[in-house]
Amino acid sequence: MTEQAPVGDVARALVDVSADGLAVIDGTGRFSFLNPVAGHLLGVPTAELLGRSSPFASSDSESTLGALTVRWTPVGGRPRELEYRIAAGADDSHVVWFRDVTDVRRQQERLTAIARVASSVTESASLETILQAVAAEIVMTSNIAAVQILAIDDPDAELRILGMAGFGEAPEFVERLGACRRLGADIRFLDAFVRSRHVVVPHRKASILADPLWAPLHEIMGRPDWDGFVSMPMVVRGRTLGVVNAYYVSGEEPGPIAFLEAMADHAAIAIDTAALLAQTRAQTRHDERRRLARDLHDSVVQQLFSMRMQAMVLRSQLDRRVDPDRLRLSAEELASLSSTALADLRQLVFELRPLELAEQGLVEAVRRQAVGVQARTGLVVEVRADRDRIDAPLELQEDVYRIISEAVHNVVKHAEAAVAEIGIVVDGDDLVVDVSDDGLGAAPSSDAGSASDAGSASDAGPSSDSVDRNRLGLESMRERTERWGGRITAGPRPGDGWSVHLTVPLPRG
Repeated sequence: MTEQAPVGDVARALVDVSADGLAVIDGTGRFSFLNPVAGHLLGVPTAELLGRSSPFASSDSESTLGALTVRWTPVGGRPRELEYRIAAGADDSHVVWFRDVTDVRRQQERLTAIARVASSVTESASLETILQAVAAEIVMTSNIAAVQILAIDDPDAELRILGMAGFGEAPEFVERLGACRRLGADIRFLDAFVRSRHVVVPHRKASILADPLWAPLHEIMGRPDWDGFVSMPMVVRGRTLGVVNAYYVSGEEPGPIAFLEAMADHAAIAIDTAALLAQTRAQTRHDERRRLARDLHDSVVQQLFSMRMQAMVLRSQLDRRVDPDRLRLSAEELASLSSTALADLRQLVFELRPLELAEQGLVEAVRRQAVGVQARTGLVVEVRADRDRIDAPLELQEDVYRIISEAVHNVVKHAEAAVAEIGIVVDGDDLVVDVSDDGLGAAPSSDAGSASDAGSASDAGPSSDSVDRNRLGLESMRERTERWGGRITAGPRPGDGWSVHLTVPLPRG
């Protein structure tokens, strides 16, 4: 029969081999015992810790088996986050179990930062706002003192700062960096851009501040408490758009690389998305100009041609001294043509720049548009709104106005409708718009699914030319809607007709 070891010896062995720190604190709050791991976690030899004050709370009111945390910085070492549990022992002493959770907490911070940045990239905001938020999130992690997000089109051209944090106010940074480049300073982040690979430079601050070629930037680069440096390229779809430069706090090894790479990926996606949106909006403006030019030709140009022909007939009648009544009829026809042409021209100019949006708001501009469409085409356009003014930015109102204009234009061109209805309401925090008609509900469905959530193709659709124009219109409406984080659907109404439904969140404040 094997003889059991004394309980005291077993306990001593378990304490010695424990992977966590174990300590005893006496009644005065000083260490009276530590296992070997405790000294390692605290960064101080165990023998030197005996008799020193403990960082762990040891009063009776704070004694607990629940987890607490404390920040500990050994002399000459890096700050550490310690998670501990403390319980009362004998003779006013306390027993403490603790472990180093610095890396775990930082990983949680990084994952949280990545999630917040991913959310900001998907929200509707300017590129500068998004990338400034990305920079701020990176700096919020505990081992990064400062960050820059730089767009680079050409390594030899001037750089653009899209986001910066940790340096304080530095509006002249680009100019000073340009001065350093002209002096011949070694710009290491350009290596990351050219090679599309990250660059790690330990102890970079000391070399920069000691280099006279970097003198124009000494004041700015000396502000944060940093030491090492990492430059991460922003790559999307095989193209390098710039770099994210991270400056790590003194005493920290530059890294981890994976976190910075994830943030650089989000920044690259934001830049690429902004460029694609700019291209889409430029194409949308081009398509609108083409449509207006086509409408101008179909209405005003043809009417002016008719006016010219009527004026020639009138002149011929004057030369032949015809009956005055016939002259009067020709003159009245000429006046009618000129009046119609003037009304059409005014409507087209209004569509180019609806001044009522700035002066009277979206609802009045839509009502004015409805009157013009009805006068020009004969389509009855009814406008229903739950208020006279919409409290929203002018840019949002103009996009919604353009969406309504395109929807009504599709009704005129494709629906063969007699009546169109426009509904404008504010539902909670959303602006809701409906444009519906009593025309051919199946006509546009062959292409609506490509630009909305609408249904399938119809065998009885319009001509291919009409389908192409309608597809462009629906795509334009969708792009404008998504710019504001909204949603648009198009599809047949129950019974007859077609409906476009738009929901756009109204910005708060």
